[in-house]
Amino acid sequence: MKLEKIPFFPMRKALHMGFKYNVVVGVGGNEGNVKKRFVKLMRYLQHDRRLRVVESSLVFRNPPFGYLEQNDFYNAVLVMQTSLGPKALLKILLHIEAIFGRVRLFQNGPRTLDLDIIFFSHKRINQKGLILPHPKWFERLSVCVPLSMLHNL
Repeated sequence: MKLEKIPFFPMRKALHMGFKYNVVVGVGGNEGNVKKRFVKLMRYLQHDRRLRVVESSLVFRNPPFGYLEQNDFYNAVLVMQTSLGPKALLKILLHIEAIFGRVRLFQNGPRTLDLDIIFFSHKRINQKGLILPHPKWFERLSVCVPLSMLHNL
């Protein structure tokens, strides 16, 4: 893993009492100008009143897993606040991925932007299309290392 310097990563704000849930979201990508895309993502999230980013980790560059014939990934984690439920948040995150050019060709394949809900407050969910906490998060250095740097958990 290698640290990458990108604006907004890391950053930290105070928690806001106006939201019901604290959420940890994994951010990743390996196609195109990922650093620039991460900055645009943070600017995009700042304008969405349903979400509040309260902290971001440093960004790490690391090798792919699963399908290895692709570029290294850039990964970080965000702590966000929302009053949306888990399914509603997932729907928004999938929409944001699409806005930023995400096309799902195959599992573990290259992507412009990947947004995964890692934790949603203390909820445990096991439904088709949504498992919380995110399965095997604890096996991925791309999640564990940035997560270990956060303060607002």
